[in-house]
This record gives sequence, structure tokens and C-alpha cells, in this order.
Amino acid sequence: MVPSAVTTTDWREALPVLQAGAVTLRELRLSDAASLLAMLTTEEVSRFISPPPTTVDGFERFIAWTHRERAAGRYVCFGIVPDGFDQAVGIIQVRTLGAGFDIAEWGFALGSGFWGTGVFQNAARQVLGFAFGEVGIQRLEARSAVANGRGNGALQKLGATREGVLRKSFLRDGVYHDQVIWSICQDEWREWETAPAARTH
Repeated sequence: MVPSAVTTTDWREALPVLQAGAVTLRELRLSDAASLLAMLTTEEVSRFISPPPTTVDGFERFIAWTHRERAAGRYVCFGIVPDGFDQAVGIIQVRTLGAGFDIAEWGFALGSGFWGTGVFQNAARQVLGFAFGEVGIQRLEARSAVANGRGNGALQKLGATREGVLRKSFLRDGVYHDQVIWSICQDEWREWETAPAARTH
């Protein structure tokens, strides 16, 4: 998918606003802090991700950090805003793994009330289009705990390739967990977008 609404030609200045069906993807705002605190700190959401901030002030600091990192050209973070909502109910973030932005890693978190609604798949496809088409990423990696069946299933539906297992690579609450490493490459994505029925992953 090509982003259907672009409001800037340089994402380092400000992220474009992307429309994905009944979902808007936009840069995080300080006013999103309370919503993100409520949505992303529940046990079912936070159990497989790095610990999120625990206060509104903490999320405000995180949001300010995302703006600085985006301006430096190292990171982008989209807030997921379903139709009928003013604040973000989840995030999709992409960060460079090197000096340039050709190889990157992405991650996501969404309030559990929106699981299984299609919100994530619609949003993720728009972010993939932005990452490969606007940023110029060649390879996009994701790590997901082996026990995170929902996260691994979502990546598989997006056409990601499971490359292997990283043993004891994620520490959460004093316990080391194995992670699956997934990848999507730009040429594969372009091929899938022009021939969706050909997806085999």
C-alpha cells in the first residue's frame, strides 16, 4: 500500500499523516500520553514488550524523545488513532540498526480492546509502505517472544519471513525469553503489493 495522505516531503521535519481504512496514523502528541498509559500498561499488552512508562509524565517524556529521534533521522513512531478517537490507542515504531536507515527494526503495541478488529493489520501495512517507499528501508526486522502467539501470527500475516530463534534474548521481570526474528525486505514487499495473492508466508 502506498500512503494515501502525505502531509510532508521530509519525515525528519514531521511525520506524514497516513490513512488506513478506519484508522489514522500520525505523529504522537503530548495529549496522547494518558491514553497510551491506559492502553499499553495492562498486563496482556505489556507482558511481551519492554516495560512501558508507568505515568502520564513518563509517556510525555517518551513522546518528546520520539520527536527528537525522528528529527535526528534515527527513528519514527506513529500513533494509531481509530475513527471516533482523538488520542492514540497504540504505536508502531521503526528504528535504524545502523548508520543509515537501510536496515531497521520495528515494533508495535496496541490496546487489547482493538485486538482482532483489523486495526493493526491496516495500520501496519501503511507503515510498511511508508518504511519501504518513503524512508527507503531495504530490510525490516522484528523480534517477538516465542510465547507471543498473537504477535508472531500478526507478523506472519503481513508476509514476514521467520528466520530463526534468538535464545534467551529478551529479559522481562527477571526472566529471559527466547525470541523469533522475522524479516521483510523491500523487494519482497513490492512484489507482494503488486501481486497480493502470491504471498506464501
